[in-house]
Amino acid sequence: MSLVPPDGLLLEVKGSLHLFNGVDGLRHALANEFASLRVQPVLALAPTPLAALAAARAGKPFVAMSMAQLVGQLTPLPLTTLRWPQPTLERLGRMGVRTIGQALRLPRAAFARRFGTEQLATLDRLTGRDPDLPRRFHARERFRRRRELTYELENHELIRASFEPLWADLGKFLEARQCGVMELECLLRHRHAPPTRCVLRLAAPAADVRRLTALFGERLSTLTLPEPVRACELRSSSLVPRVLSSNHLWQPGEHGGGSSAEASELIERLRARLGPEAVYGLRVLPAHRPENAWAGTEPAGAGERVARPKSCHAPWPVFRRPLWLLPTPQLLSERGGLPRRRGPLRLLGEPERIETGWWDGGEIARDYYTAVDIHGVRLWIFRERGSPHRWFVHGVFG
Repeated sequence: MSLVPPDGLLLEVKGSLHLFNGVDGLRHALANEFASLRVQPVLALAPTPLAALAAARAGKPFVAMSMAQLVGQLTPLPLTTLRWPQPTLERLGRMGVRTIGQALRLPRAAFARRFGTEQLATLDRLTGRDPDLPRRFHARERFRRRRELTYELENHELIRASFEPLWADLGKFLEARQCGVMELECLLRHRHAPPTRCVLRLAAPAADVRRLTALFGERLSTLTLPEPVRACELRSSSLVPRVLSSNHLWQPGEHGGGSSAEASELIERLRARLGPEAVYGLRVLPAHRPENAWAGTEPAGAGERVARPKSCHAPWPVFRRPLWLLPTPQLLSERGGLPRRRGPLRLLGEPERIETGWWDGGEIARDYYTAVDIHGVRLWIFRERGSPHRWFVHGVFG
């Protein structure tokens, strides 16, 4: 099978025709299959891939079982079915050449000089003069297993145990392919209610069944089931090749060494417990307004670093801005023109002036300071440059 974007699908069927009792049986089976998908295809059968595509694009039923039949049946098809560049089609049209048959009757050498060897090669592949080997489509392998239960289960521990054979199958499946997964879907099927979905999103490709089982247990404990469970199903996303490496000389905790998987495992456990949307990473955006200069993203896996985009040149030293910004700046009290928050605030260093956004209606004009309160907490505060010159706290340093 080969895909021909945007709307072509090629199947090599010569060796399978006897399984369908010939061409008519195959066409009937394909028509039924596409009807179930609510797709109305145009089916064409030809000895060469390009001929089948051209015939299907013409929009009429087409069957040519041999090379002897092929050229005669291709002759009336318009050249537009070959999807040549429009300037080429217009030049041929001015010569009165609008069908494949008319193009095939032109002298080969003159055709190549005037319209290029690429178009001549297309005609040769079309008629079988040259071989045509489309790139085969290989579907990404995924894991999928289902287990029907003897009894309906409500107890979370029993449900967790019922998944163990599926986890064992997944482990063997991944080990045989030296791959890991980034996302798993555990389905708990009920008699009447829709299936309960439990999605595990991982910070790095994983193949350790014990680790995956523990994550599933964490997530399962947070679910409320509408009905008892009568079947279990485990599905994976596309497989990801595993990068195998040697272990570290030092064990975790020795000489400052640490497990490279600890960060990923922590992220995965938090997401399993709190939900995928509750844990995310940060990425820098090319914007001057602090509230617009970052966005949430998928958390990086162990050992990964989120690189700053090449187009993003931050105009400030990163260490001068806190990672924790408040959802909206909070108004501070003041005395004698100086800010207060549970007491007076001490300003550190010089201000950072930000004036931007006048072009899109989100104009700001602020002087930002790092400040310390009476408890030693470092804050990121600003003062409006325009009247009434109020003070706000915008972020907190860790």
